[in-house]
Amino acid sequence: MFAYQKNNRFFAQIADGFSEAAEAELSELGATKIDPVYRGLHFSAAPEDLYRINYQSRLCSRITAPLINFACHSTKYLYLTASKMPWLKLLDTRNTFAIKATINKSKINHSQYAALCLKDAIVDYFKRDKGKRPNIDRRTPDLWLDLYINDNRATISLDLSGGSLHRRGYRDEAVEAPMQETLAAAIIRLSEWQGKRPLIDPMCGSGTLLAEALMHYCRIPASYLRPHFGFEMMPDFDREIWQRVEQQATDNMVSLPDGLISGSDIFKPAVTGARNNLANLPGGQKITIKASAFQDIEALTDTTIVCNPPYGLRMGSSAEAAALIEEFGNFLKRKCTGSTAYIYLGQRKLLKSVGLHPSWKKPLKAGGLDGVLAKYELY
Repeated sequence: MFAYQKNNRFFAQIADGFSEAAEAELSELGATKIDPVYRGLHFSAAPEDLYRINYQSRLCSRITAPLINFACHSTKYLYLTASKMPWLKLLDTRNTFAIKATINKSKINHSQYAALCLKDAIVDYFKRDKGKRPNIDRRTPDLWLDLYINDNRATISLDLSGGSLHRRGYRDEAVEAPMQETLAAAIIRLSEWQGKRPLIDPMCGSGTLLAEALMHYCRIPASYLRPHFGFEMMPDFDREIWQRVEQQATDNMVSLPDGLISGSDIFKPAVTGARNNLANLPGGQKITIKASAFQDIEALTDTTIVCNPPYGLRMGSSAEAAALIEEFGNFLKRKCTGSTAYIYLGQRKLLKSVGLHPSWKKPLKAGGLDGVLAKYELY
């Protein structure tokens, strides 16, 4: 038996700053015995809940099922241990696979070489048993394996998500430095917006915040467009249960009221891209996106405002970014009475440029950004 079959324990990888919200989300989706650890959350789940978590989690980067955990001080021992695992329970020679490796504080200190050793062990196992081997596919493999070596202890896991869950599938077009989908989902969740008043993103870029708001309100599963999940390769996968979970989620979806979500951006190609991206989701065509600057908006009263202003790579200089954010802060003060704004800045130092005192601020990391989300009550 594999490790997860013995102890019914799985792992949810999350970004820094997501732990509290992700723990609540996992609990809502049926996980139990949730235990925060480095890099994420350990949890238990019945098959139905495990499939649901992979299908509907908006905040987790990936879900893995540990296959084996062992002391590992050398690549030779990694190869020997992996070569004895019952790979035929997971793969056959017609399948493709790929390996993601992460190393931390260990004698093995080269992640790519560690991944190569694991790959060789799997390939040699099949050559001995079948006379031929499964192929590698680093883009869309049938099976992703996760190798994590921390403090000279290795865990080989099956990636149940089939690749990072932040890749929703709706984003065909993107502006420079687009926001990661899991980060946008975290912002929408932390805003506590439930559709009781309109939501707008006045600098929407390619529309990621708008897409996540749409999926949140309409209860569209985060992986609605994902064609394949890694859990389908589990030796104890139950397709009947998975089909029931999928159907229940579809039956739970609701339609988007007219005018509830909208956006705008001064950059016309971004507006076109946002419209095309949203069109990939049910109800996405009902979101109005205008090609205009936020300065041209007359007023936003009793509205939830979400925004990720341009900065860094998306602006010519930090000075330009600070000036734009200061101007946006003035817009909020003068034209947004009775509204609440949630501003995410990928550079924390720019927060002072808003010129408003936040109700709270929360550090959030994702996609290489060490940023902060701030809430502003606009009286």
